Amino acid sequence: MINSFGMKRIFYVTGLLFLLSCVPIKKYRELEANYHKCIEEQELYKSKSIDFENQVKELNVQLENLQSGIEVLIADTTRIGEEYRMLKIDHSRALETNKALEKKYIETVTAGSAENAKLINELERTKIDLQKKEDRLNELEKELNARSRALDEKSKRINELESIIASKDEAVRILKEKIAAALRGFADKGITVEERNGRIYVSMEAQLLFASGKTDVNKEGQVALIDLAKVLETQKDIDILVEGHTDIDPMVSNTSPKDNWELSVLRATSVVKIMLSNSAMDPKRITAGGRSEYIPVDPANKAKNRRIEIIITPDLSKLFELISTE
Repeated sequence: MINSFGMKRIFYVTGLLFLLSCVPIKKYRELEANYHKCIEEQELYKSKSIDFENQVKELNVQLENLQSGIEVLIADTTRIGEEYRMLKIDHSRALETNKALEKKYIETVTAGSAENAKLINELERTKIDLQKKEDRLNELEKELNARSRALDEKSKRINELESIIASKDEAVRILKEKIAAALRGFADKGITVEERNGRIYVSMEAQLLFASGKTDVNKEGQVALIDLAKVLETQKDIDILVEGHTDIDPMVSNTSPKDNWELSVLRATSVVKIMLSNSAMDPKRITAGGRSEYIPVDPANKAKNRRIEIIITPDLSKLFELISTE
């Protein structure tokens, strides 16, 4: 006698064979081609993401170097300014001494004083010393002016960098608020909006978007994605990565999706298609990728790990252009 477990297995195998017979080979090959294309796009985005992070690190290093250099420049400028002021005082005193000697020389030269020769020598030494001080004073004045100009240039450059960074941060903050407002009705259904490292992360638990093991987005999930797309379509200076994530439960099937890798890629692709078909978003700025089971957010909670993450990165081309002019 076949027990209930045996009957379930028979129904499962029969259903699987029926599904296999109903899936056209052409459709499966298209899905497989899309899967490989998504993998290639994911690798390209990873490379772009690494370049982005390296460029941001380079920007931070340059900013730190500029700030360090400006501190040294300020200290040098202060020291030279003080030397300039002291030398100017010394120069004024030397002028007064020279005038006094000239006056005394005129008074004594006509009288044939014995001090005449001594005064002449002393006057010559004073003139030579005075000329040296004037030459050094001119050199210090030129150096002080040059350093002041350099200080102004560095200050201007730092102000430009800080202004662009502040504008970018403000734009990210405003965009995050718009996204959060658009998705407020889904807050209790597994959607979170966070800002980390200058990027916006919109995380949607799979239960809002997909039935178990499926890649088609359900009605409620479509509403949330369309609301999000309507906000993002007005943003021209952003790049968007849609990542599919699964839990660690293995998925083995002869039909598509065959495993967690393919499931994550196909789900991300479905999300991208819905967002593009219901908005004016630029397809060049959006990428779909699958991460399978390998980046869990909570190892103890499979439901949270089954998710779609939409990562929004601001365009930093203006910052990189400013860096390249260094």
